[in-house]
Amino acid sequence: MDAIRPTHVEINLGMIAQNFDAIRAHVGVAEVMPVVKANAYGHGIVEVAQHLMKHGATCFGVALLEEAIVLRQAGITVPILVFGGVATRQIPQFIAHDLMMTASSIDKLRQIDDAAAAAKTKARVHLKIDTGMERIGVHWYSAEKLLEASLSFAHVEIAGIYSHFANSDAEDLSSAKEQLARFHEALEFYAKRGLKPPQRHIANSGGILQLPESHLDLVRPGIMLYGVYPSREVKPTVTLKPALSWKSQVVFFKVVQPGHPVSYGGTWQSDHPVRVVTVPVGYGDGYFRALSNRGQVIIRGQQHPIVGRVCMDQFMVNLEWGTAYNGDVVTLIGDSITAQDVADWAGTIPYEVLTNINARVPRVFV
Repeated sequence: MDAIRPTHVEINLGMIAQNFDAIRAHVGVAEVMPVVKANAYGHGIVEVAQHLMKHGATCFGVALLEEAIVLRQAGITVPILVFGGVATRQIPQFIAHDLMMTASSIDKLRQIDDAAAAAKTKARVHLKIDTGMERIGVHWYSAEKLLEASLSFAHVEIAGIYSHFANSDAEDLSSAKEQLARFHEALEFYAKRGLKPPQRHIANSGGILQLPESHLDLVRPGIMLYGVYPSREVKPTVTLKPALSWKSQVVFFKVVQPGHPVSYGGTWQSDHPVRVVTVPVGYGDGYFRALSNRGQVIIRGQQHPIVGRVCMDQFMVNLEWGTAYNGDVVTLIGDSITAQDVADWAGTIPYEVLTNINARVPRVFV
């Protein structure tokens, strides 16, 4: 610990495992697919996946081919689904690394079938149905041709079929319930033909928490796995504990006189003498510039405001006439400050707060 930069993130892997267990207990028979995209929401993709696989995780979800390959190279052997669209040139890499692809068109299935035939194997695919997100996926009302065609490719195994909620973390769940109904409408294809559907999934964190009828065969917890609720509106039906804390240290102490502006642009000054400390964190680490004159940190158990603009590598904190010494711990996230608090101050969402913490900030796993 002494050798690393004063600014660092602590990740409690045991807490992530506890959240995983709480989710499993909540969803019953549904399989739980931990989502570890975006460096496991800033928590460390390799370390989190390795810990959860030892803890019983049977599959993982990521956004990109590259993320999945990193997991394979780190010894993750369970199935991995890549949610993002697949470029034709990437298909052989998916097959070579035994990764599950997302497909939303007959043409893409044909390309996957051809590549799998050339490799003398079968490719595993999840079909994506767009029920209202308008991102990727075949529309639910025109999915029948895709589902029909999916039965005819000799070198493609349809391992799953899924959709994604756009508003499952809202207080008003009418939109999410409509999406779920549309998904079931698309799934009627299998019932009409007397076929067992592939593994069905639609529930993200909001769906897991608020729509038990959406749990189906598999759920995909993302931000909730890390102990953060997806919004302030969502019902906290599962007890979660944050796994990440972001800390730094006081590196400079000064008394700032009245009328002396602090930081770039001179956006803040006091009308009386104040004690101000400097903290070696900035937007170059992913700590938002939008937190200028808005954010708060904890020093010696007391919450204090950031004053002046957040710089690329440092920011300043007003102690008024409080006490702090060089080397004192400064908590940016943790204790009484949550990722949601930081998001509120910055005018964003907790997802962006966590994933914005970049590689310049060392991770310490505890």
